Amino acid sequence: MDTKYKTAKRLRAHKRIRSQVIGTESRPRLSVYRSNQYIYAQIINDDKAITLTAASDIGNSDKINKVERSKLVGKKLGEAAIKAGINTVVYDRGGFSYAGRVKALAEAAREAGLKF
Repeated sequence: MDTKYKTAKRLRAHKRIRSQVIGTESRPRLSVYRSNQYIYAQIINDDKAITLTAASDIGNSDKINKVERSKLVGKKLGEAAIKAGINTVVYDRGGFSYAGRVKALAEAAREAGLKF
């Protein structure tokens, strides 16, 4: 499959998702971006256009697979959110399919105490 086509398809899906998923002060948005090498997640208040907390697996030099690194990112983000007083979020998978690393991050954040 052509790379341009895959990227365009993901961006169209992301645009559809973002038209419905909005982060408020009481329920901010947990946004996920998955690159070939890393995974990034941040909790965003769209009303004020600020990032409340963020986490990624950059600098994680452990020799573990990407799914395990995603679980660590989800756990770290969930703990930081609870510490910041955020209990409930809406999940924005960024147009990526809910499988693999995206799913592992979400499940780890739930285990850390976040509610979706």
